[in-house]
Amino acid sequence: MKQNNKDSKKIKKVGLGNGCPHYKKCGGCQLQNMTYDEQLSFKQAKTIRLLGRFCHIEEIIGMRQPEHYRNKVQAAFGMTRGGKIISGVYQSSSHNIVCVDNCRLEDRKADRIIVTIRKMLGDFKMLPYNEDRKTGFLRHVLVKRGFATGEIMVVLVTSTPVFKNKNAFISKLLEEHPEITTIVQNINNANTSLVLGESEKVLYGKGYITDILCGCKFKISAKSFYQINPVQTEKLYNTAIEYADLKGDETVIDAYCGIGTIGMVAAKNAGSVVGVELNKDAVKDAIVNAKLNEMKNIYFYNDDAGKFMVEMAKAGEKADVVFMDPPRAGSDINFLSSVVRLAPKKIVYISCNPETQARDLAYLVKNGYQCKKIQPVDMFPHTAHVETVVLLSQRRPDTHIVS
Repeated sequence: MKQNNKDSKKIKKVGLGNGCPHYKKCGGCQLQNMTYDEQLSFKQAKTIRLLGRFCHIEEIIGMRQPEHYRNKVQAAFGMTRGGKIISGVYQSSSHNIVCVDNCRLEDRKADRIIVTIRKMLGDFKMLPYNEDRKTGFLRHVLVKRGFATGEIMVVLVTSTPVFKNKNAFISKLLEEHPEITTIVQNINNANTSLVLGESEKVLYGKGYITDILCGCKFKISAKSFYQINPVQTEKLYNTAIEYADLKGDETVIDAYCGIGTIGMVAAKNAGSVVGVELNKDAVKDAIVNAKLNEMKNIYFYNDDAGKFMVEMAKAGEKADVVFMDPPRAGSDINFLSSVVRLAPKKIVYISCNPETQARDLAYLVKNGYQCKKIQPVDMFPHTAHVETVVLLSQRRPDTHIVS
């Protein structure tokens, strides 16, 4: 990791605090009053405090350019009491919209497209959705951009499928932003805080974009989960692959596999990879992505990963490496006990929450594993979040007693 640590020393030594007009209202950037060096020190100390008892903590991997890193930008639309149409982010812990023209964390092109759409609403006599009255048309705009490919998707989230002056609106938007490669209308007429609804129509282009991550190509739809910071994701995944130290003949389990990102990166160096995921849509995307990359040694299952591994153990099957990347709540005892029962030689645990990861590591250490390496990565500069990659190996190959 010498090169990555070197990168972290070349980062900008500035914060966003005084330069951001939304600092006191938004609440999205908890650490922007610090310089970036101070932020990294804060996150390093946090990781040491939570995980330092397990083994040595490597120096956190920061960004050289810790601004405009978000490749997914979503904006809520509303109207002020004075009748002005606004778009932006919800104020922390509320549904009050903070009007944002440009955010120093978000992709610049995405911000410009959203501002254009906001201006166009008035020109086309369209109203933003009003949550209280259940009236109006446009609820949200979601923009996704492939940083490697430059492809851009715009998702218009509307309260109704009826889109008056649709063709003229789309033509005008493309005239203003010819870089857009696809436009999708997502219909969300439910009383919900969820951004996207179930139904959607492709208004322009293919209905999806592609991007390249760690040498693999990924198809990204409106509902696809895809890492928000691709620059740091490559560092995160390359660390995970380095820790797994694959030789080419291993059986690998990618638990919580999502659309198959880490599994497909691993498949280039493994004998076979099995991805397991509960979300049916994510599994469909994963299968498409495997075909897109012409990978013959990766297989995806729509199942609970814990139950899947228990069945593997019952059948006498083995796995050499288990990659796990759970949500912020971490794993539960059922999942962790299934990992221990399967008894892989190595576990590579990627976490977006070192607090719940500490709890899970304590269980794994108690049941036959030891932490060998821990690498924090700054995936979300100017926020309090920190991502970590932990390598665990069997203390003794025959030790897998669950207590």
